[in-house]
Amino acid sequence: MRKLSFLNRIVFYLNFIFSVSLLIACIVPYTDSASLAFFSLAVPLLVLVNFLFVVYWVLQRKFLVVIPIAVLVYSYVTLGSFVKLRSTSTKADENISLRLMSFNSQGYRGKANDWERSVGDSIAGFINEERPDIICFQEFDYKKIRSDDFEAYPFSFVDFEFGKASETVIQAIYSKYKIVDQGLLHFPYSDNSAVYADIIYKTDTLRIYNLHLQSLRIRPGSIKLERSDKLLARLRKSFQKQQQQSEIVRNHMANSPYKNIVVGDFNNNQFSSVYFNLKRDLKDTFIEAGSGYGGTINFWKFPFRIDFILVDPSFEVVGHRNYDIGLSDHDPIMASIKIPFNK
Repeated sequence: MRKLSFLNRIVFYLNFIFSVSLLIACIVPYTDSASLAFFSLAVPLLVLVNFLFVVYWVLQRKFLVVIPIAVLVYSYVTLGSFVKLRSTSTKADENISLRLMSFNSQGYRGKANDWERSVGDSIAGFINEERPDIICFQEFDYKKIRSDDFEAYPFSFVDFEFGKASETVIQAIYSKYKIVDQGLLHFPYSDNSAVYADIIYKTDTLRIYNLHLQSLRIRPGSIKLERSDKLLARLRKSFQKQQQQSEIVRNHMANSPYKNIVVGDFNNNQFSSVYFNLKRDLKDTFIEAGSGYGGTINFWKFPFRIDFILVDPSFEVVGHRNYDIGLSDHDPIMASIKIPFNK
């Protein structure tokens, strides 16, 4: 340290802070600490900054380059890569694969959140053009239940009943295949919830969970108006609720008589304890067949991947696609999977 120039000392201390922060982020998936959950949101930034420190120390020809390199290697081993460098997914054969879509439609209010009249027609047109076999909506518009927008889907489950006040954000599952059972998982002290449907697909029955975990309610405009201490306390409480909700879903999955598929808006990224808890031995379709960064929502123009499709490990993921259609604050995703059948 004594041989370092004043500038290099400053860079070293900054490097130390960002490296330790990335190491803490590596711990987050394996803890229940809501206080540490903030670090997982910053993983892409922490990785980028540590990479810049590698470049800086290489140019300076300093042995200190081993610090950011070691931390980056460790983060890759524990968290994996957030970018998939592969060519565009091979187009799946619709005759032999199941096409499953997840879409937080933001109540059909439009990207500007102002109940744009054309959004409903545009979403219906998009769905009918892409023709998924099953589509899971988060933040569904209950008025669409009685519309003819989804005539191609004779089976559906929407957790809304006309004439009865709804206390939760509405979730929906539309399917071309028969739904033989369905249910709602209540999340305590929350407007969010999860639904599931048992769907007969050829000779097998699948259980599909559609989740909308606790929202962090982070908006650039609202952050500027909220005191930092209150913001941090509110976010910490939201992280705690997400963890509780993921446990509710996991416990329910443990008693499922069928192979599970988990779809939805987790309101947290792939480096969070919530994601790791729900994924476990399941396959993430983006990791298996996606490409690029895979962001599904932008915050201050920075993309986050918070919408997921997780499938049973016995399923083969043959395709994953992220759409950029600008009809909601979230972008829809669709996966194509091959399912081995029971004989």
